[in-house]
Amino acid sequence: MASSHTPWRVVWITGASTGIGRTLALRMAGDGIIVAVSARSADKLNELAQQSPNIRAYPLDVTDEQAVAQTFATIEQEHGPVELAVLNAGVWHPMTASQYDLAKAKDSMTVNYFGVINALAPVMRAMIARGTGHIALVASVAGYRGLPKSAAYAPTKAALINLAEGLYADLKLKGVKMTVVNPGFVATPMTATNTFPMPFLVTEEVAVDAMYAGLKRGSFEIAFPTRMMLMMKTLRILPYSIYFWLNGKIASREPPDTPTA
Repeated sequence: MASSHTPWRVVWITGASTGIGRTLALRMAGDGIIVAVSARSADKLNELAQQSPNIRAYPLDVTDEQAVAQTFATIEQEHGPVELAVLNAGVWHPMTASQYDLAKAKDSMTVNYFGVINALAPVMRAMIARGTGHIALVASVAGYRGLPKSAAYAPTKAALINLAEGLYADLKLKGVKMTVVNPGFVATPMTATNTFPMPFLVTEEVAVDAMYAGLKRGSFEIAFPTRMMLMMKTLRILPYSIYFWLNGKIASREPPDTPTA
């Protein structure tokens, strides 16, 4: 049974095999919540499920629309209504213009955007029918404005932010909460391969503290760390002339990239 200070009994987290998804699952399970976890890696999910009796593994490729819908239905059949869905699956392919790789760009959109809406559709239908529920889409501060090396990644996160904004009012009328989570740089396996400076980098634990607190409050946006969020929101309102000048300064400091064949 969930503890008295948590508003959910059953939570579903996608992209839960590593990073903030995994850490959030452990935190919630420790509070007595039944946490259904999904990701492509069955081995990592099973290892995670062994960490707590409250974590249940449901291996899943979020790009498979039918499998996503069936997994969600199975979770609800086995554990009852999912009261919070944290749609967190994602990939990161750093990419500049000379490195632009069409296959990786398509993969980014397929996983980061379509992988989210494949889960969002059945979750929304169920929650609207019940007149209650909470959905969290994990985007990024990179979605605020185009950034160097993010030609494949940032557009997918911008799409998720726009999607959350577009659904918020309608879902609220139907009793369903919508949250968009916009992390900055978090020290996870996904960012470990980065060769460029990552300002205001935070640990998974710090990220999950902010995320969990914001979800409990029912905030529309959860963005962290604060300094990174404020910097990116300031960049968002700058005129193009100033913004592109700053972008050029950033790009000129980085090592030359190698064109992709």
